[in-house]
Amino acid sequence: MISDADTLASAEDLESARVLFARQASFIMGAVSVDGLPTPDLPEVAFAGRSNVGKSSLINGLVNRHGLARASNEPGRTREVNFFLLDDRLRLVDLPGYGWAKVSRGVAKKFQDLGRAYLRGRPNLRRVYLLIDSRHGLKPADGEAMDALDQAAVSYQIVLTKADKLKPAEIDAVVQRTAAAIAKRPAAFPRVIATSTEKGTGLPELRAEIVQAAFS
Repeated sequence: MISDADTLASAEDLESARVLFARQASFIMGAVSVDGLPTPDLPEVAFAGRSNVGKSSLINGLVNRHGLARASNEPGRTREVNFFLLDDRLRLVDLPGYGWAKVSRGVAKKFQDLGRAYLRGRPNLRRVYLLIDSRHGLKPADGEAMDALDQAAVSYQIVLTKADKLKPAEIDAVVQRTAAAIAKRPAAFPRVIATSTEKGTGLPELRAEIVQAAFS
């Protein structure tokens, strides 16, 4: 399910994106400080969200590689800014999650600050994809993340994950609620995409969105 804001991707756009994401994808590096980030010489799109929302699984699903991004059931496992290179043309960036329950407040702040520093100072960043668990919807911590993105004027789009856990009518409802909640946010892209890495739902559309954001 996709909210109907703006124009949906054409068949040609979907096919072009499918071809790109079928090409070589590789892990480049994990940065633990801003000084360690790669040179901003390629367009980048970043994936953010609460810990355990499914960022690594989504990246793996987009490139059809089960083990590219390391997924874990342990919240707070991603503690670096991880970079993946797609076809030598585009970098996919996995940001540290927020809302940890099992790490200390000091550790959590360290990795959250790293993510914020990346978002503020990355001139080649085309869009952030903010992942929300479709079963739970927007939480206060997600609102804080959107506030920060709005203040930094960083374009972001909401991607609902784990849509296979809900019935179609429930997915439709959460998509519409989410679209309404972001309608007045200045940096939010208006279209909301519901995805499932288990079923492949929404992945072709998300690939097309990424290509448009990165190369338009």
